[in-house]
Amino acid sequence: MANAKELRKQIGSIKNTQKITSAMEMVAASKMRKAQERMSRGRPYSDQIRAVISHVANASPEYRHEFMAERDVRRVGFIVVTTDKGLCGGLNVNLLKTVVLDIKQWVDQGVEVDLCLIGNKGIQFFKSYGGNVIAASSHISESPALADLIGSIKVMLDLFGEGGVDKIFLANNVFVNTMTQEPTIRQLVPLDREDDVGMKYRWDYIYEPDARQLIEGLITRFLESQVYQAVVENVACEQAAKMIAMKSATDNAGDLIDELELIMNNARQAAITQELSEIVGGAAAV
Repeated sequence: MANAKELRKQIGSIKNTQKITSAMEMVAASKMRKAQERMSRGRPYSDQIRAVISHVANASPEYRHEFMAERDVRRVGFIVVTTDKGLCGGLNVNLLKTVVLDIKQWVDQGVEVDLCLIGNKGIQFFKSYGGNVIAASSHISESPALADLIGSIKVMLDLFGEGGVDKIFLANNVFVNTMTQEPTIRQLVPLDREDDVGMKYRWDYIYEPDARQLIEGLITRFLESQVYQAVVENVACEQAAKMIAMKSATDNAGDLIDELELIMNNARQAAITQELSEIVGGAAAV
């Protein structure tokens, strides 16, 4: 019965692991709800300011901010938002695959790439994969503060202002629902002139005191809100993916326990049958 003892020990170990994964699943579900609330509070502001900026970019005002000007592309920058921790399925892998494919397309065109990384997983990946990392932030809390992100983002924006990069892209996971998180890359600057289907004609705004001050303030708030919203949304994606991954791990542990218990029962039955055969054989010999 040594084999049965070993199986019992293995089953006990898996049951302990199952308890841990089940607890982590419940914790992730709780954190996901809080992250969703933060995300839903910030998304209307982020979407609205993006629409206003798009209108301003189409309005051709008397002052044209440098972040609105298109120029020949010789170098691009990517701001990549990943998680600090693992155990969240393919969330980071899918995003980094998308980023690498996009980077490859630019490199094939002879365009150089700079990287600004937010999240420990992205930092670790590009440390082994390679790439020109000019700024990095990690250990972002589950309730991120804008102050934690400004430093790294400012490095990339200053580089754009100096002409060091000609386009900046923001790469992050977008929360679709609990089961689906979609890796997305979108242009941050120069401001993308999105065509509003409801906009039948172009217009300009009346500025007070002047266009320069208002547009500079508006664009700064816009860029801050976009990156902050991307980080908040990524936290929600992380918790949703972690909840699904832990549920899958708990279910797999249950299946494995069932298989091992069946093997143990078969081994016990075989041992009992063997013992009975020996008893019967001994009695017959007598």
